[in-house]
Amino acid sequence: MLIQFLLVLAVLGVLFVFVRSSGAVYVQASKRIALVLFAAANIYAVMRPDDLTTLARMLGVGRGTDLVLYALVVAFMAGMFSFYQRFRIVDRRYTELARTVAIREAELVNRERGVTTRPVVSTGEGTPVSTRDR
Repeated sequence: MLIQFLLVLAVLGVLFVFVRSSGAVYVQASKRIALVLFAAANIYAVMRPDDLTTLARMLGVGRGTDLVLYALVVAFMAGMFSFYQRFRIVDRRYTELARTVAIREAELVNRERGVTTRPVVSTGEGTPVSTRDR
């Protein structure tokens, strides 16, 4: 009984940290809902392990703990995919920022040297465009 109490308390603590509204923690609403549902399923599995074993047998899995492990593998893969997608977006933003800064720096250096060039602006798509091209 003590382990059930500790596990439920741990799940609720993790749920609170990830679901609370905070400016520093960015979690989409759909991910918050999914986490709440996953936490509810975990609490139910901790409180009623025999029901989980029955469900596992109905699904063709030997034990409830194996079913939980399989669910965690799927959740981990989904989380890693989400992290990968987010990382790609951030990487693109940094690349665009670096390109923009490099172009601006080159313009400043050219002005200091007395070389005149057409002003260049970034289109946000990774391709610098002269203001005359627009």
